[in-house]
Amino acid sequence: MFVLGIDPGLTRTGYGIIESVTGTYRAVTAGVIRTDHEASTAMRLVELQNDISGVLDDYRVDSAAIEQVFINRNRGTAMAVARASGVVMATIAARGIAIAEYTPSQMKLAITGSGTADKDQISAVVAMRLGLGKVAGPADVADALGVALCHLQHSGRSMVGVRQ
Repeated sequence: MFVLGIDPGLTRTGYGIIESVTGTYRAVTAGVIRTDHEASTAMRLVELQNDISGVLDDYRVDSAAIEQVFINRNRGTAMAVARASGVVMATIAARGIAIAEYTPSQMKLAITGSGTADKDQISAVVAMRLGLGKVAGPADVADALGVALCHLQHSGRSMVGVRQ
């Protein structure tokens, strides 16, 4: 079973695919999709959609999980993340792949045992659980892999779509 985890953002979207075989987890691929900050929002969303489609073309994903938008003090940032999240979810759902949503604190709790874990703790635990020396790339990558691990632990909950 291949599970895609997504940490959405308009500037950077982290993604990671984990293979689960009889309770053993293996990182298949992970990275960051970056959009051109000088392009219009609409074009950046198209770029994000195309790049997520490319990941889905390369790997047969069975289910997906995405970190829910966190509303902080900066409404502009929250709006950009919400737009990116919507495009990613629509792209995945259009392929009939089930999507679960998890709050940042749900993911942190599932991965580290603390809903208030910091980025370094998440990265360290994700690396340990996947047998990696460390998680390469920015925190978005560790968060995406963390969301996928969280989903594997909570399989069957919060599903928004179903593969046809």
